[in-house]
Amino acid sequence: MLSECGTEARRPKVSDIAVECGTTSIGLAIEICPVMYTGYNETLLILNHKLDPACRATLDESVTPPVARFNFPLNMTHACGSVFRTISSAGTGIFSDFSNIQTVNISGVVRSIDPTTGTITYNAELKYYYSCAYPLEYLINNTQVDVSASSIAIKDNNGSFISTLSMELFTDINYTQLMVIPQLGIELRTSVYVEVKATNLTGQYHVLLDRCYASISPLPSNSSFFNLFVPCSKDRFTTMIENGDSQTARFHFPAFRFIEQQNETVSTYFLHCITRLCEKSTCSTFKQCTNRRKRNALDTPAVDITETYTLTSPEIITKAETTESKEKPLVAEEKEDDSTVGLGVAVGILAFACLVALSVSAIFYKRLRN
Repeated sequence: MLSECGTEARRPKVSDIAVECGTTSIGLAIEICPVMYTGYNETLLILNHKLDPACRATLDESVTPPVARFNFPLNMTHACGSVFRTISSAGTGIFSDFSNIQTVNISGVVRSIDPTTGTITYNAELKYYYSCAYPLEYLINNTQVDVSASSIAIKDNNGSFISTLSMELFTDINYTQLMVIPQLGIELRTSVYVEVKATNLTGQYHVLLDRCYASISPLPSNSSFFNLFVPCSKDRFTTMIENGDSQTARFHFPAFRFIEQQNETVSTYFLHCITRLCEKSTCSTFKQCTNRRKRNALDTPAVDITETYTLTSPEIITKAETTESKEKPLVAEEKEDDSTVGLGVAVGILAFACLVALSVSAIFYKRLRN
């Protein structure tokens, strides 16, 4: 009742609406007392002209002051008439390599319906606008990958479009066996299968890896790094399996070591992936190469990386030198071939010397008889 509102029985203010940009839904909370003061109640507040019961407000009197609540999912087909608009802009910071960083803006309005019949009304029309912006570019930092992968909720000043991004390492091309890295490291050239996946993501977006690289430091502001995959180029040993075609991206590469760690027992490094969420209809455009995009991707070092969108798990370790290394048989085989060739040459020379000695002896023997 309006009489129970006390000092909250007043004219509406801009601050009367609170917007929660959630990971899977958007929540609106509108103070109900100013609404009632103007001549309405929660049943007369309509979200984007939608009369569907799922889009109507519910009164929450458990909080002070009481509010009318709306809640709808982040899905273009069930977002209660919300408008989805994708905005592109130049990247900054860690994303400065990319000239097209996208943000999706979801907006709408809650309006009042005047119950007055007749020619005129004394009730002011109420309009409550809301808007949520969700970034579509994230840095996943697979720090010290060892046994198990982790998922972390991505938070932004305005909102997070997905609840989790995860990076996991596998030992097989079917991505069924998680990779367990022993303390002494994995063998060089061991195939490492990488999967980056989004969960609870609205269906109109796919996962696209813009860049994946390895570095000696977990935050490589001053660290050696090696590009496994960049927008317009990749290392010849990196194989892309799936990228930008679904809500999962996959690739694999053979385990390697950094030369500057050659005096250490093992080589330790970290994986980082810059991940874009692209609309299904536009993913292909981000796979296209331009001279500027290619030049930036190849020339720009890994700097200014922060933990804002970081996914962390233990390290990748490879054996630097070991008697069990896969390179050893190759070296041993070459030495064996060299020894065989040397022995053959020595035998040939010895045979030739013997032949000369026999010839000289025969000549002297004939002269002595004469």
